[in-house]
Amino acid sequence: MNRRDFLAVGIGSAVVAGFPAIIGKAASFELPPLPYKDDALAPVITANTIGFHYGKHHKAYADNLTRLAKGSEFESMSLEQVISTSWAKKNTAVFNNAAQLWNHTFYWNSLRPNGGGKPTGNLAEKIDEAFGDFAQFKKAFADMTVSQFGSGWGWLVADKRGKLTVVKTKDAEVPMSDGFKPLLTIDVWEHAYYLDYQNRRAAYVDAVIDKLLNWEFAAKNL
Repeated sequence: MNRRDFLAVGIGSAVVAGFPAIIGKAASFELPPLPYKDDALAPVITANTIGFHYGKHHKAYADNLTRLAKGSEFESMSLEQVISTSWAKKNTAVFNNAAQLWNHTFYWNSLRPNGGGKPTGNLAEKIDEAFGDFAQFKKAFADMTVSQFGSGWGWLVADKRGKLTVVKTKDAEVPMSDGFKPLLTIDVWEHAYYLDYQNRRAAYVDAVIDKLLNWEFAAKNL
């Protein structure tokens, strides 16, 4: 099964456990609330960045998708169904807005105040199994995420066998299209970090891994 076919038939069932489902009702794809206050991730990510990133960029995807879906076949679909259908039908405008609405919500849940550090339990064991130890995982995740050319995302994912790996996607693309289950993500579109870090993408990624990753969320997804 090729990448496009997989997404067309499988993305709806690939929604991970623990992810807050976003359901579009009557052509309204609402912006989900942040799981914390807009200053809760400071100083790693400031309230100023959250204001623009969540309050403007993320909101724009929700608003645009609502507008694009109105009166169309997408109007009554769940967000995940919109993503799979629009990708299969090469409806780029709908796909980009739907996937970015999903990706951003997953990103906010991938972070938590006073997060970071090392995971425990089964997740820690799987990281050691896949990467050798946590230090090697951190390097692999940071290198993969920073190396995404232009806009995109870095992901910690599980493959079909349940083995962990790290991948990157460009623009609005999602890892489910390659058969991966996402556990955590880091946004490396410039609006995610530029107000706080300017061109120091690597410093932003390192700080997120060290201080904000939500390992409880990742464990639920696993």
